[in-house]
Amino acid sequence: MRKRSIALSLIFAMSLMFVGCNNASEGTSKNTDDNTEVVVNTEAKDSISAYVGTNIFEGSLDPIKGAMSYGYSFTNCALTRVNSESEYEGDLATDWQISDDSLVYTFNLREGVKFHDGSDFTAEDVVFTYETVKENQGNNENVDLSRLESVTALDDYTVEFKLSESYSPFFDSVALLGIVPSDAYDSETFDKYPIGTGAWKVIQYDTDQQIIVQANEDYYEGAPEIKQVTFVKMDNEAAFSNAKSGQLDIVMVAPNYALEEIDGMHIENLETMDVRNISLPCIPEQVVKNHDGNEVTVGNNVTSDVAVRKALSIGIDRESIINNALNGIGKPATGFTNNLTWGNPLVYEDNQREEAKKLLEDAGWVDSDGDGIREKDGVKCEFDVYSPSSDQQRYLLAVAVAEDAKELGISINAKQGTWDELTAKANTAGIVWGWGQYSPTVLKSLLYSELFLVGAYDNTVGYSNEEVDKLIDEAIDSNNQEDAIKKWKEVQAVSAEDYPYLYIVNIEHSYFVNDSIDISVDTQIAHPHGHGSPIICNMKDWKVNE
Repeated sequence: MRKRSIALSLIFAMSLMFVGCNNASEGTSKNTDDNTEVVVNTEAKDSISAYVGTNIFEGSLDPIKGAMSYGYSFTNCALTRVNSESEYEGDLATDWQISDDSLVYTFNLREGVKFHDGSDFTAEDVVFTYETVKENQGNNENVDLSRLESVTALDDYTVEFKLSESYSPFFDSVALLGIVPSDAYDSETFDKYPIGTGAWKVIQYDTDQQIIVQANEDYYEGAPEIKQVTFVKMDNEAAFSNAKSGQLDIVMVAPNYALEEIDGMHIENLETMDVRNISLPCIPEQVVKNHDGNEVTVGNNVTSDVAVRKALSIGIDRESIINNALNGIGKPATGFTNNLTWGNPLVYEDNQREEAKKLLEDAGWVDSDGDGIREKDGVKCEFDVYSPSSDQQRYLLAVAVAEDAKELGISINAKQGTWDELTAKANTAGIVWGWGQYSPTVLKSLLYSELFLVGAYDNTVGYSNEEVDKLIDEAIDSNNQEDAIKKWKEVQAVSAEDYPYLYIVNIEHSYFVNDSIDISVDTQIAHPHGHGSPIICNMKDWKVNE
């Protein structure tokens, strides 16, 4: 067993009120966690400050517990990673082989890689990481190792995974699980101070205030040029104000700020795979028993009519909605993004007003009393759509969709609530969701019939299609990635004809960036769902220009 020091070199740095890219002096202070007296040394041109939303502060930074599992961890490298072309490439693994039956995955590891504590990275660490996650599967909902039979170090730099049965999403999991050191792992310490092999190490974590990271001088691809980054926690309005006063170098902003101008800064609207859609319950209102045996009300007597769902999908004007709700920032979406290998959105023209109206009339939805709202069999063509009160963008989208739907004779009541309230309403009302990840397994959570009423976010619409279920099973059980991708594309093609979700926009993430900072846009990945923090995916490539 190799010996490792668990101690981290903790450096105290600037408080919340600081000036980005300005000279600072040397001094002493005490670390907030262990009272260790340390030397402060923050130099101007290699220290910046950023607001990237609050997601980075939520929960643990421990990869064992699922931290930063959307593919942009900055502390703990995984065996593979996603590149700017949305393709998998080697990270801690240089290459790999997959057996013909896809039951055995063999990874050849990169030699000479060091953890932040100076110890060597070897196959032992990979084995420890995967075994720990498998033993505590409930703590990491993003990586499914249920079919992992064994993981074995064949030698110091070769690791073998054996699956109990074919599971095509396993390769997606490999890119989402950062490796931790076997001898130094501590479940409590790693929540704030994970030890990894990544380009950055956390040197200070002030709860609900700031996280300060320092460049890893031993990073295998070379130390980042910027030596220190301070992430601050605040609300959007305060962040924008701090950007205007020169106290932040990078600031995530909501679309309503993106058309503003800030001296010395420019706007970057970055591509994402983050799609906003409204779930539309597919079954009539009824009382059923959930998996706990309790009676619950599910379904909706309006959205259960596929004519209503299709009329909305082809009848709304997405470009107008995006302009009204998001200042025109984002791309119209009619399905999951096509910047992923498995993406296959149904392509059609929207703003087909007359076609949508005829579809509704042919289905029996008519405005018999002249109030502008259609009805059928005494039921008004009216339903609620909820968005989280913490996300104004989603509410504005709901309002804009509601305004557009009026032209079709459909009344949508845009409402807000807590996530607990949204969860309670998800089986009977529309919800403005945000989805965006590299693994196609999200399609199973949204469309697989057996998941209805299993979890808060699983198939809340009660969608059921035997062909789709069969295709999902075949995709997951496929013994090669090519066949799996083909099946996932079919899943989308078949389910799209039922319109269980009203896709609206593939959002873009907007950031004000100091004119002296180059965030290397060309090496940015297509941002997954993450409320701003995915910009750090290529932080190792950032530079401060003279």
